[in-house]
Amino acid sequence: MLAYTTYSEAGGVAKTTTAANLAVAHARAGLDVLVVPLDPQDADLSHLLGVDENRADSDADNLVRHMINRPKGPFEDLIVEAEHGVDVIPEHNMLSELGTYLRREKQQAEDMGEAFGMYSQLRRVLRDAGVNESYDVLVCDPPATEGPHLYNAIDATRTLVIPIRPSPKGETSVEGLSSVVEGLEDHLGAEIGVVAAVPNAYKGTNSQDRVLEEIEYPVPEVIRERSSLMEGCWEQQCSAYTYVADHRERTRNYELETLAKFDRLARYIEEAAEIEAPNPPETGSLDDGTEVTV
Repeated sequence: MLAYTTYSEAGGVAKTTTAANLAVAHARAGLDVLVVPLDPQDADLSHLLGVDENRADSDADNLVRHMINRPKGPFEDLIVEAEHGVDVIPEHNMLSELGTYLRREKQQAEDMGEAFGMYSQLRRVLRDAGVNESYDVLVCDPPATEGPHLYNAIDATRTLVIPIRPSPKGETSVEGLSSVVEGLEDHLGAEIGVVAAVPNAYKGTNSQDRVLEEIEYPVPEVIRERSSLMEGCWEQQCSAYTYVADHRERTRNYELETLAKFDRLARYIEEAAEIEAPNPPETGSLDDGTEVTV
């Protein structure tokens, strides 16, 4: 199974939109995709894909309950299908207290002479549910801040896709992430790979080009400035593919080019994991048959 976490320690780098569009790109190619968003903020991936209606329901079962061994039902009942057949475990307000719940469980376990890995509970839940057998792709989208949300996501996937802004600040955040990755490797006793960096909001300036040249990770695609497209996705609660297909009155070639980039990026990540998509579409194609080759 291909498993990765979209992460950057800097905010505002299109981390969540990158995760959503890559998930849809994998699913469009015929792969079974599960998305596990872990952001306690309201503007999160499950909101972007329109599957967060039970976020504030205190009676609803949710992933946090499963991570602290207090489920209200089977794991399968947590899953909601979003566009293009992408499965999502919607975020719940209990995520805001995930650290507190995990520390409490750890203390109780230690009082009983038992072990409880605070940062391995997501991996345990997914393993026990047989996710690696049911899905081809797992995408985790934690918040940008360090903590149990991020650590559980990285422990479960062991691979990162890093969205960045090609600016001096963005370059600094990538350099800082290297030390974070090294620290996690020491803590988990496992190697954590970076499959790709994904520059967003590229405008083709000389300063941005200099930043791109200094990125130490593979950069298979560069996403140009597409504020209107990405803002439209949040407004309509959908991926860029659905927004262009269903919410644009006319076709914009530069937006089709952006979809093509996400398609190619998805194929690159799949190839790195030695996974072959059974039915990859023409890059940038839409449901109505419109396509672009760039």
